[in-house]
Amino acid sequence: MPKSALPIALPPAQPLALLTALSALVAMLALSGLWLPHEWGFAAEPLTTLLIIGHAMQRGQATPQLRRWVLAGLWWSLAGDIALLWPREGFLPGLVAFLIAHLCYLWAFTRLQRLAAWPWPFVFYAVLAGGILSGLWSGVPDALRVPVLAYVVALSAMGAQAAVVGWRSRGTEHARRHAVLALGGLLFVISDALLATNKFAGPLPLASVWVLTTYWMAQWCIASALAPSSR
Repeated sequence: MPKSALPIALPPAQPLALLTALSALVAMLALSGLWLPHEWGFAAEPLTTLLIIGHAMQRGQATPQLRRWVLAGLWWSLAGDIALLWPREGFLPGLVAFLIAHLCYLWAFTRLQRLAAWPWPFVFYAVLAGGILSGLWSGVPDALRVPVLAYVVALSAMGAQAAVVGWRSRGTEHARRHAVLALGGLLFVISDALLATNKFAGPLPLASVWVLTTYWMAQWCIASALAPSSR
């Protein structure tokens, strides 16, 4: 069985990580209007997520169900990335795409631990999300309030379940990868909190840099939670 399901051979993990970081840097500089043409971001942003998908596709063959749902989450994230290249017209489609992505991730993480097997992360993320949402709620248009609320619930549950997996894997052979997974869930929440603040409360300086940095770090962490394939 080939190590990658992509139609082209992918570079090994370290060069792929460097390519991903370079693509991410180009996207952030372009979309922030720093030194590079803005149009470059329209290619570099989806390319970065595609490279992370390539990273995930080289991993996880020993856990096919987990791998399938993580990859589904990444592909839906790519759809969301493309939609959000048009922030006004694409916001709602992008929100729906990422909502589905988080549900895919949530289902994937329950392949590793029962949902809310350790309840405290769900309490923490509920309080965190409630605090952020309450501060931004007045700026959310009425037409978006239900989709935004549904999205926040899915995002928070995903982050909490990632923390459950990380906590309950302590002392096992999977501890390091699952700690990275928990970090990925937290970074995703931070990224979306920054994005929501920028959209609903007021512009943040260099918003694209902070949002995309935390977003792609989150996605890389989630993809890296899949075990490396045996060589």
